[in-house]
Amino acid sequence: MASLPGSIRGVVVDREGTVCEGAHIALTEAGSPTAPERTAISDASGRFEFDGVPVGAFTITITASGFSTQVVNGLLHSGENYEAPAITMLVNAAQSDVHVSASQEEIAQAQFHQEVQQRVLGIIPNFYVSYVPNAPPLTVKQKFHLATVSLIDPITILSTGLFAGIEQANNDFKSYGQGAEGYGKRFAANYADNAIGTMIGAAMLPSLLKQDPRYFYKGTGSKRSRIFYAIEMSVVCKGDNGHWEPNYSGLTASLASGSISNLYYPAADRNGLSLTFENSGIGIAESAVQNLFQEFLVRKLTPKLLNYNSPKQEK
Repeated sequence: MASLPGSIRGVVVDREGTVCEGAHIALTEAGSPTAPERTAISDASGRFEFDGVPVGAFTITITASGFSTQVVNGLLHSGENYEAPAITMLVNAAQSDVHVSASQEEIAQAQFHQEVQQRVLGIIPNFYVSYVPNAPPLTVKQKFHLATVSLIDPITILSTGLFAGIEQANNDFKSYGQGAEGYGKRFAANYADNAIGTMIGAAMLPSLLKQDPRYFYKGTGSKRSRIFYAIEMSVVCKGDNGHWEPNYSGLTASLASGSISNLYYPAADRNGLSLTFENSGIGIAESAVQNLFQEFLVRKLTPKLLNYNSPKQEK
């Protein structure tokens, strides 16, 4: 069977974990000594990529002003998308010049711009996932912008209409009645549920509590470790300080949105306090399942992630 070319990707960071933009990466193929050296420059996320690389041993040489040269050796298999371990650049004490990377805010803005374009199969929004290692935290403005973009997305509106139609067909919430008026009430209630949950759980509370509402893709390690990571992330999140902590934002938002929904649902269909807690538990379980899909499936179905392949998520 003929060997298929693969790709080599990686990220360049400094000792503090800040991504290095503008590093020079040279690829040489040990198995093809006559092949010309290929070069790339790390982008605003510190990422680089080589496509169409022949099978065999290779060497990556990374240089940047003010840093010592780093060398990475590896072996590429047929059709493999090789993800190099995070390449840490060390300051060259023999040089007096200083390497200046983009600011954290500039990097976060560049990553944010790409996140709002992430779509499963190119259609379904996949905005709340970061594939970038050591991604800077979102600003308050970015958290509210991301929540707004998610809520006004056409797919969000279409899916809300679909669920409202299913409820009407099943005659759920009988007090709403049938016809256009009944459908409108069901649509409004569904959209309100989504809007309240998203704004409280992904914008307001994360801003107040300084927590990141995104799921951080792990992508490496044993299958067992990734399964436990995905499940744990249903109740744990990354703080804006970079540390992992209980997801107070998401847990509190689940209870708050359930309580607020009692204000606009028909009296006969309102959730009591016990049911609100029960639904919150169900929401945590659903979040765990969604995370498992994110960890093992969604990335493969989300195109144009050239800058979003996280080699490692420390936890």
